[in-house]
Amino acid sequence: MSDRQHDEDHDHDHDADKSGKVVDEGLQVRLGRAPREPRQVVKYTFFTLDPAWRRLPMEEREAAKAEFARVVSESVPEFIVLRTYNLIGMHHDTDFMLWSVSDTLERQSALLSRIYNTAFGAWLRISYSFLAMTKHSQYVRDHVHEGQEGTRLTILPEGKKYLFVYPLDKKREWYSEPFETRNTVMREHIKIGHRYPTVKINTTYSFGLDDQEFVVAFESDYAEDFMDCVEELRGSISSSFTARDVPIFTCIATDIREILDALGGAPATTAVPAGRW
Repeated sequence: MSDRQHDEDHDHDHDADKSGKVVDEGLQVRLGRAPREPRQVVKYTFFTLDPAWRRLPMEEREAAKAEFARVVSESVPEFIVLRTYNLIGMHHDTDFMLWSVSDTLERQSALLSRIYNTAFGAWLRISYSFLAMTKHSQYVRDHVHEGQEGTRLTILPEGKKYLFVYPLDKKREWYSEPFETRNTVMREHIKIGHRYPTVKINTTYSFGLDDQEFVVAFESDYAEDFMDCVEELRGSISSSFTARDVPIFTCIATDIREILDALGGAPATTAVPAGRW
């Protein structure tokens, strides 16, 4: 996994200034003495279509699909990332997913409002939803290379075929361990991950924002590499501190028109890209 690690930690970053005095960087920001670095809001929204929609007249379904595709297309420029994924047959109780990355929470809410106000949206139900933000990790400070995940505050999708998404919670005992212990454990975790360069992780943080602590999303063109990576990580010390890492979703990057056609009805007529790549 290139740049992968579950880089979980609270925002208690401390560095020494030139005099050697320890400085709480987060506190300086909150006191207005240091500039804020812009973070990104990351949302994974999973939708399920009411099966009764397939029994509507063909013309009504076709019009609803065209409208929905248009709304997605018109929303792409407003987002840093807006990508669509097919989950038909991949996971029970969900049909497709939107991966959206924005600069504000309000933009995420506005997108869902537009979706709900379409004819197709009236037949959709959100089956799962994960909200998170980007932040720096203290576990990668002595292990940095170009594009290192955990050192950046931006989501940079690589346009891979598959995306594997799941929520993650750590046991409370993890946070009671000394930083040196946690750092050693995470270094082992990172070392294992580097054995899978075909898999890239995007770790985001949900403390106080949603029910989970983290959301991890792995990009890869090879589902078998991701499966082997997860199996190997199960034997790591870090894994023993995991409280929850389900449900897990296997998502296939797909143009929104193709997703709508797969759900039933005549082909959608509006030309819409799969999302911002």
